[in-house]
Amino acid sequence: MIRCLLKSLLMVAIAFFIAWQPVLAEEEPMTAATLFEQLSTLKQQAFESTNKGDFTKAEAYWSELLELLPDNPAIWSNRGNSKVSQNKLESAIADFNKAIELDPNAPDPYLNRGAAMEGLGKFESAIADYNKVLELDPNDPAAYNNRGSAEAALGQWEVAVKDFQKAADAAPDYAFARANYALAQYQLGNIEDAIRTMRNLVRKYPKFADMRAALTAALWVEGKQGEAESQWVSAVGLDKRYKDIEWVKNVRRWPPTMSSALEKFLSLKS
Repeated sequence: MIRCLLKSLLMVAIAFFIAWQPVLAEEEPMTAATLFEQLSTLKQQAFESTNKGDFTKAEAYWSELLELLPDNPAIWSNRGNSKVSQNKLESAIADFNKAIELDPNAPDPYLNRGAAMEGLGKFESAIADYNKVLELDPNDPAAYNNRGSAEAALGQWEVAVKDFQKAADAAPDYAFARANYALAQYQLGNIEDAIRTMRNLVRKYPKFADMRAALTAALWVEGKQGEAESQWVSAVGLDKRYKDIEWVKNVRRWPPTMSSALEKFLSLKS
């Protein structure tokens, strides 16, 4: 999971303007208000591009902001996020490193770098970053959830389920953390608890495709074919990626037991 942050640029912009006044005076005069308007416009364009899924354009806007404010750690972190979304993971990590260098006590660059490390399969490094986030903010639910994901990737399911529980308890509406908890419980053989949690999530979030697909698999194995089929219709109507077992295993990273259950269902459907 990647989290975005951007500190208020107003005072930074004014300080930048004052510091660069002698240089600007030699070229073209620029007021603090003009500079702030330019910064605000670029920031808005970056976020709008991100919301539209145009991460290449978002990266370009963050780069323009860095030309104006090269010492702002939040901008470095945000540009790193746009690179992660393009799978430019090594370059993203370089941006997160710069953000951390500029502000070692800001938790978000560590969290974002951890997600990039996970993308590279460097799960121990990711856990180290999530540990740092929790050192800075012991109640950060995203850090607990992400650490659980990295632990799960290493097969540490007993530890992972505790972290997913902490994430869900710290943020009761953090549905994805609760979903990860359910999947981990299924992997540990706590089937009844896992299915109960899945049902509760589907009841509260009817468009939660991940849990509808998980319920499909779990109910099919339990012999409840009718209900499983019903859940499946809803799941693929919301997100067709669950038809691709390789995506489920390697991108969504379901636990082996849960993936195997879905694979059994899919093999009979094909």
